[in-house]
Amino acid sequence: MIFPLLLLAASQSLHAQTAENVLLVVNRNDPVSVQIGDYYRERRAIPPGNVCSIDTFLYEEISWQMYVDGVERPIGACLTSAALEEKVLYIVTTRGVPLKILGGGLEFESESASVDSELTLLYGKLHGSHFPRAGTVPNPFFGKLDAVFRHPVYPIYLVTRLGAWDMADVKGMIDRPLAAKNSGKFVFDLRGTHDDGDKWMRAAARLLPANRVIIDETPDVLYQQKDVIGYASWGSNDPNRKLRRVGFAWLPGAVVSDFVSTNGRTLNPPPETWLFPMGFAGSTQSLSADYLREGATAATGSVYEPFLTGSIRPDYFFPAYYRGRNLAESYYLAMPFLSWQGIILGDPLCSLGKP
Repeated sequence: MIFPLLLLAASQSLHAQTAENVLLVVNRNDPVSVQIGDYYRERRAIPPGNVCSIDTFLYEEISWQMYVDGVERPIGACLTSAALEEKVLYIVTTRGVPLKILGGGLEFESESASVDSELTLLYGKLHGSHFPRAGTVPNPFFGKLDAVFRHPVYPIYLVTRLGAWDMADVKGMIDRPLAAKNSGKFVFDLRGTHDDGDKWMRAAARLLPANRVIIDETPDVLYQQKDVIGYASWGSNDPNRKLRRVGFAWLPGAVVSDFVSTNGRTLNPPPETWLFPMGFAGSTQSLSADYLREGATAATGSVYEPFLTGSIRPDYFFPAYYRGRNLAESYYLAMPFLSWQGIILGDPLCSLGKP
């Protein structure tokens, strides 16, 4: 009787989505971070004991020592002092908490990582585990489509970030999940190639109801789509993408995932006149937070080069989200590596509910 057991697991997973399982992290030195924390705490009824206020740096990019001293240790202290190590499943950072850690090394031996991806390992560290700084750490939750996420079976935290260009955009990220419904179209805009990224998007489309999928396998770029609840593409890595924004009409709960190497490199807004391939914040590539400005609810990104094999798998992410997994669980069961470059901008509790 495997099938009923899988249904039970999925049901238990959905029931775990409560504010008591969230640790909210704000930087007291950043007024916007505090404002975001206050707004999210009220809208999601986060218990006061689950708010972790830290005094940390005001830089997006920090060193490893700055990360350990100013981010990891204070958050660890919040968890242990309130005896929340086991109860907390999701950590929510806010705009104003450092975004990325700069380290040495090349390619898959790089020590650079996103702060959020590194924080996933804090559960293990609080229980005596040690991890190398260089390279990736395999994600134990990757591909566990029907598993209940809980401790200590999965010895990690699922970390998301409430961050966008400004407070108005962040409020949209917080408010829209409360109105999310399981409706709308999943849009997959391929480059018309046969590489793994296009294969994964094709697979994602096959795993969703055909009447809720729009898939374009030509070199053309899709713009101006209506009633969109999910979107995957190559962003500025599509040579035919000429516009900064796609002009979609997004439904509450809409999620976005692009194969772009550094689309999460900054949450400081470029000027409205910025267009790629103009450089901004060290790259000419498109930026995930632009989708949040358009009205999407959540978007994935990378702070440094993740390489395609270290990127989120859309064939895991979108079907899981469609079936009712919350945003955090949908993202992390689709992310092969931790201590790496990925971020997810959004409320971890955001869910479409069951189809």
